[in-house]
Amino acid sequence: MRSLRGGRIVAIAAAGVLALAGCAKDSGSNDNASGSEGGNAGECVTAEAPPAPPAAASSESAAGADVDASKLKVGLAYDVGGRGDASFNDAAAAGVDRAVEQMGVADTTESTASATEDEASKQQRLSQMANEGFNPIIAVGFAYAEALKAVAPKFPDTQFAIVDDNSVEAENVTPLVFAEEEGSFLAGVAAVYKSENCHIGFVGGVDTPLIHKFEAGFLQGAKAASDKVKIENDYLTPAGDISGFQDPGKGNVVASAQVDKGADVLYHAAGASGKGVFEAAKSGNAKAIGVDSDQYNQKTLASVKDVIITSMIKRVDVAVFDYIAAVAKDDVSTLPERFNLEVDGVGYSTSGGMIDDIVPQLEGYKQQIVDGAITVSDKPEN
Repeated sequence: MRSLRGGRIVAIAAAGVLALAGCAKDSGSNDNASGSEGGNAGECVTAEAPPAPPAAASSESAAGADVDASKLKVGLAYDVGGRGDASFNDAAAAGVDRAVEQMGVADTTESTASATEDEASKQQRLSQMANEGFNPIIAVGFAYAEALKAVAPKFPDTQFAIVDDNSVEAENVTPLVFAEEEGSFLAGVAAVYKSENCHIGFVGGVDTPLIHKFEAGFLQGAKAASDKVKIENDYLTPAGDISGFQDPGKGNVVASAQVDKGADVLYHAAGASGKGVFEAAKSGNAKAIGVDSDQYNQKTLASVKDVIITSMIKRVDVAVFDYIAAVAKDDVSTLPERFNLEVDGVGYSTSGGMIDDIVPQLEGYKQQIVDGAITVSDKPEN
């Protein structure tokens, strides 16, 4: 693996808004904080928020400035759901699309994994792209780790990147990993501030260490803002069954059960299954928090956008764009080791204006995390 020096990126962001960014150990389990079973709007918050820092100036990622990527042919190997999932894969696609527009990438190709495919299929997808001359090739998701370990050594002159995994030890492989727990902490704070029942919920797609990071941050953030909030936690599928990332129907059923129990703000880390979570929130007069992309602005979610108060944005688009720029410049060492709050690799959205009133509080907590006053765990408490 190439040595990565700690670098900084500046994500596309509005002034005063940081750039952004699933589930219980057993389906149906609860993680209940001590204290009241509910409360009125505004009464759930029991902790004083840290002071907000001065508003940051608006800025845009300059990684691709004056970079000529016209000689690159970029391959994009999607995880399940692919382009159009309104979440993780769409964020990666946006990064490549921007590279085509702003850096003149010569050609692109993309292919999507199926929920039932084996490792051989993943290896074949990556190998085919490499054989066709695509370079670099970006594997979207930790599910490609084993396939990449097998394929990368066979194509030493091809550059690969993998999102959400840093286990592949190869000189031509660059990991693009994120501090999902930090962005999810802010989602937990927002959920508490916007809950009228002092009762919130988390819906994770698949019970994996990656989604545990979303869960851990969300729970910690909620409990930092309130010592009486009640929290529902559920996963859609166990580890090994990745259908939890593409089953909106199951997302709807699980989220509806949380709403029936009294949760009125739901946060999901469930990929395409999140649409079902949003639909359940709308049917139950609850609110919801999106993930990965600014889901309020996703066209495929237009029918439920009115319940999406914010999204934990994971800047896969920025990471992918900056990686392509680094390859074009033949220097990936400038990329950050981890895309966290400090480098605006994760954060939250304000589209729709539904959390404008609590941005100072969120910014205060964000600054505490960046300064090290708050350390966010990437593992849920037992």
